[in-house]
Amino acid sequence: MQEETNIYLIGLMGAGKTTIGRQLARRLGREFYDSDHELESRTGVRIPIVFEIEGEDGFRAREAQMIAELTEKRPVVLATGGGAVLNAQTRQRLHGTGWVVYLAVPPPLLYERTRLDRNRPLLQIADPLKKLEDLYEQRDPLYRETAHLIVDGSHSLSSGIVLHIIHEYQHRCAL
Repeated sequence: MQEETNIYLIGLMGAGKTTIGRQLARRLGREFYDSDHELESRTGVRIPIVFEIEGEDGFRAREAQMIAELTEKRPVVLATGGGAVLNAQTRQRLHGTGWVVYLAVPPPLLYERTRLDRNRPLLQIADPLKKLEDLYEQRDPLYRETAHLIVDGSHSLSSGIVLHIIHEYQHRCAL
């Protein structure tokens, strides 16, 4: 891989993809994109509204198209939505066009990070912790299949995670 290789961050909601992605992009002097934020910007509505009107399938189709567009840009850091890996073509695109980092965080910690966030449609249910556990069980194998690097995202200091990712990127992807 070359220095211009895109870096993609994947993981469940609340894993820190956006926070770490912004810091990573700043440190590397790259543009940062969050596929969920880009989708909201283009549609003009928040993700819960897209879910409400189009359902999860409609949202996932829009998400796959957004990621396809964003992976064409070079060089960028991209934080994907947590469910982006559900689409096999998106998994292949991410793995084949960039360097994928899976921010692995256990469901109880994800729950603590997301429990007050009303912008997460899948968690607006009676037992959001159980939902996170189910999502983790379903998606963890897909994240691992897609990733070039798996990072423990449960550390509280995002700066340490960013430095670790940069070190691994330079070690594994340098010319």
